Amino acid sequence: MSRTYRSDLRDERARATRRAVVAAAAGLFERDGYAATTLDAVAAAAGVSRRTVVNAAGGKPALLSLAWDFCLVGDDEPVPMADRPEVRRIVAATDPAEALRLWAGMTVGVQQRAAALGAVIDAAADVDADAAALRTKAETERLAGARAFATHLASLGGLRTGLSVDDAADLIWTLNDGAAYRRLVGLRGWSVAAYRDWLERVAAASLLGARGTP
Repeated sequence: MSRTYRSDLRDERARATRRAVVAAAAGLFERDGYAATTLDAVAAAAGVSRRTVVNAAGGKPALLSLAWDFCLVGDDEPVPMADRPEVRRIVAATDPAEALRLWAGMTVGVQQRAAALGAVIDAAADVDADAAALRTKAETERLAGARAFATHLASLGGLRTGLSVDDAADLIWTLNDGAAYRRLVGLRGWSVAAYRDWLERVAAASLLGARGTP
């Protein structure tokens, strides 16, 4: 057995442990809230020791940040959002309506994974400085993504007349917030398909000009 193989095996075991710890933390955060979740509770849920939790992921702020990152992209691969296949397909689209359809699908996928934890972060941010910093970072990144998509639609000639990239970015940023998903799907019982159809229709009416009309 080579030294490289042993090292790779250790690394994969460490990643697997971290995934289990972060998944356990995310579940507890969503069920009990950030303040009520303890490292001991995370360790028990993950089936490891408290020391392992800290060694694998860090303290509670680090666990919350990792859980958020994993929820956004759906895994722990070190691949930036901009390099993800869903984003690449949007960037490759040359028709504004198709780009918006792909964006809506990606947005709903993110909201399915992250809306519940987003509510936890919002609640914790009111009383916890680390959670507040994470929320600020998340909102900044979400706005940057919204601006990138607005710029792409503009480059395709898809924005409706009189709508600036800045205003389009604000609209996209508002529409891709998880609050609407939590209310319509979580509270009102809409199906995910119905929510996606609504999101696409509202986004098209708000953003697209004549060239983007199906």
